[in-house]
Amino acid sequence: MRSRDRVLQSLEKIYRGAFTAAEEAEDTETMARLDIGYQRDQLELELLLDIRELLMPEEKDKTTSLLEKAQQLRQLTKLR
Repeated sequence: MRSRDRVLQSLEKIYRGAFTAAEEAEDTETMARLDIGYQRDQLELELLLDIRELLMPEEKDKTTSLLEKAQQLRQLTKLR
């Protein structure tokens, strides 16, 4: 499984390449769209990675039930 850092670095690499191309073409509209899209995608991806970590079995605590994991997931996704 890919590490959190590797996944986020891959996302950044993709956006950085597209942003550089738009910058060289002096396309400010595309640059702004890419910047907002990157921030949105990064937040979504971090949330998914958090969910993945919650659902993965932990070495130290193998007694966590599926119900406990669901409750942890609910706490993570609750709007504050």
